[in-house]
Parts: sequence; C-alpha cells; structure tokens
Amino acid sequence: MELDLTGIHQLAAEQGIDTETLDEALAEALRQAYLKTPHAAKHARVELDDRAGTFTVWAQDEISESELADGTSDKPADTAKSTESATSAESAESNTSAEATPDTAEKTDVTTPEGAMPQTSNSAVTPEIATNPESPNAVQTAQSDESEQAPVQAPATPTPATSARAAAPTVASSHERNHAAFGAYARENRPVIHLGEEYDDTPHNFGRLAAATARQVITQLFRDAEDNKIFGAFSGQKGKLVTGIVQQDANDPSNVHVAVGDTEALLPKREQIPGERYRHGERIRVYVVNVARGLKGPEIIVSRSHPELVRRLFEREVPELVSGAVSIMAIAREAGARTKIAVRANTQGVNPKGALIGPGGARVRAVMENLGPEKIDIVDWSVDPAKFVAAALSPAVATQVNVISEKNKTAIAFIHDDQLSLAIGKEGQNARLSAKLTGWKIGIESAEAHAQQESSQGAEN
Repeated sequence: MELDLTGIHQLAAEQGIDTETLDEALAEALRQAYLKTPHAAKHARVELDDRAGTFTVWAQDEISESELADGTSDKPADTAKSTESATSAESAESNTSAEATPDTAEKTDVTTPEGAMPQTSNSAVTPEIATNPESPNAVQTAQSDESEQAPVQAPATPTPATSARAAAPTVASSHERNHAAFGAYARENRPVIHLGEEYDDTPHNFGRLAAATARQVITQLFRDAEDNKIFGAFSGQKGKLVTGIVQQDANDPSNVHVAVGDTEALLPKREQIPGERYRHGERIRVYVVNVARGLKGPEIIVSRSHPELVRRLFEREVPELVSGAVSIMAIAREAGARTKIAVRANTQGVNPKGALIGPGGARVRAVMENLGPEKIDIVDWSVDPAKFVAAALSPAVATQVNVISEKNKTAIAFIHDDQLSLAIGKEGQNARLSAKLTGWKIGIESAEAHAQQESSQGAEN
C-alpha cells in the first residue's frame, strides 16, 4: 500500500523529530488500525519501505497443537480418547446400583400407598428386604450377593432423617472428586498455540484509513515534540526570575496567564499579590515556582507572592549578591504589605545593608517598583540569637532581649513604651514577620515595667 513517507519525513525533520521514532510510531498506529478491520489476524506487524514509499501488513494465524498433528480435529486424538473413556467411566459409576442386582429389581414388587412417591433402589437392600427379612426373595438376593461380593451385614432399618444425613457426605465427596478430575484433565490437555507463517494481509481499501492514521500520528508527534521542547527550555528555569506579558483570560479572571516567549505560564490566584491588578498586555516579572508535565502539555506555574521573588529582584540590582560578597540569609514576606530581609557580609569591609539599599536608596527603590506599595526592611543577620531578635524587630529599638530557651527558641524583647506599638506593628505584622524571619517565638514586653519590677524585687531582697 502506498504512503508518502518522504513528505512525512520532511515535516518531521523540520520539527526535530527523529525518523526512526516517527517510523516506529507510524507502524504501531497502522497495526492498531489494521486490527480494527473485519477478519483481521490477531498477530500482525507493519513493515515500512522508506524508499518505495509503501507499507505492508504481515499477519500470522494461530494454529493449535491438534491442527499441527492431523489438521482435521480441534482436539488431539489422545485427548478425544481420554474424553470418551472419562465419559464412559462416569456413566458406569452412575449406573452401578442398578446393574449390581438385576434379579432383585425384577422380582421385587413394592406396593406404595396412593399418592406416595415410589422409592428408588439407590442401595443394595430393597424396601421389601428391609421390611420383610423372611421373604424368599430376600434369601435369594442375599445368596447371590454373597457369591458376587464380599459379605455385607444388613444395616438397620433407616429412617428418612438418617438416610438424608448419610447421603449428603457421599454426594459432596463425589462432586469434589469430579471437580478435581476435571481440573487435572484441563491442565493436562490445555491446547498449545502455535503461529503459522507470515503472509501479506494488507487490506485493499486501507488507503484512506492509513492516511487518516498517519495524520493523527504525525499531529500527536509534533505536539509531543513541541511540548518536550518547551519542557526542556523551562525545566532549567525553575526557581528563576522571568519576564512575561499578561494575557488575561476573560473566562477565568481569577487565574492570569503570562506569555513568556512562545510559552504561556499560569499565575494562579494563590500566587498573586493581594490587591494587585494585572492589565492585559502589561509586562511583569514573575518567579517560576514549578515546571511539570500535564495532560495538555507542560504546566508552568509562576508566582508574584513567593518570598524568593524578592531575592531574585535584588540579585538583578546588587552585584555584591552575585559575587558572593553579601548574602541574604533569611526572608519573611507578607506579599503586598511588608518584607523583612536579613543580610550579612562575607567580605571584610563591605556594608551588607548599604549594598542592598544602594546610593541614595536607588537599588531598593528599583526592587520596590516591581512590588508595588510593598515596604522592605533590611536588617543585619547575627549568629547571636539575642542580637538577631533585636535587629529583626526594627524599626523598633529593643533595650534588652532575654533568651528563655535555645532548645525551644523562645525569647523576650523589652521595648520602651513609646515604641511598643511600633514593635508590634499594625495587626501584629511587625512582630509576626520578626518571628518568621528569626524562627524564634518572641515575646514583647515594656522596658519600663520590667525595670520597675526588677527594682521592686531588689528592694524586697
């Protein structure tokens, strides 16, 4: 069957798709399409000829072991014999009681009341013998049984209840034996499937279906190649700062789409700065939170509220951060309101706070322009927890910091009365950010009240 493989390979080369990968996917798709045609063989493969621009469907039929033996029966000969013998054995076993005493069955005359069911001779002892042992027939039957079988003692007269209880185990055990015998027979005579020789089974009317299948495969491969290209380009951008253009979705205003080059990233509601508005066509800087493969291609999640966004913005403005002379040790942020940054110098003679603020505050203002009205506090980091807690409470000044427990990371800071509201902040924001920045639980108390309490305790002593 003809198929324009040359043109397909040219399109694949333009998209950067490997020819071998394309041929494998195309052959598998054609095979699946062939299996859906009427009277298709279960086992088939598709062979592509790139030079001739054709493909061929090679099929194989299943051949059972019996067909290999004689070609006429669906079962092997010995299997048929064993089946016949097993059937004969079952028939003989079911008729054992009837054939054992033919004379008794002929001579026994049982009279039953009107409307009662006649009893069947399921045992060697007939009803007449059981009820009338002195009958001549009973003697004759017993003598014939003794000549043919081992001596059997006549059982006691059975009642219906005892007969039912005695018959139940016999029926169950017989059923179990038959079931086990059938399972063993099925395992021993399970047919072995063989495959015949390959033959050309390319359908004559397969051209239109083959073309549609090839188009679907190529489209999917092109889409996968584009997704892989995007994923490869952005997998290395995770945790970095990128610039994009806002593409507002009218159907979903809560989620903002940001065009980053030829790719569209998602700025979900949870990653947006509260109160910030995004206008269509506006250029913004975002932080790449995650890059993953989704059902509809790569999913790129960006953020405007992530604390690391502030770090990346400062790295663009402060060369000392890039060179390693200054390091940002901790960041605590409430997006849209306030951010606290703890910095330290790695090179002697460098002022870390001054490096981030810049000449006349130019560097910190450039960062704040990307964050809107958000305020930024820059404090000195210290290995001493008391000094670090005192610096974190800036702009309030702590007169004293007592470390209560280093294990539980709890401390108390004493602030002058006129700066208590400044240390706590609006709705506790400054105290909350200070605790988040240091990782300590900070209690804030009045310095004057603490001094008065100490003086009163000293007077008592």
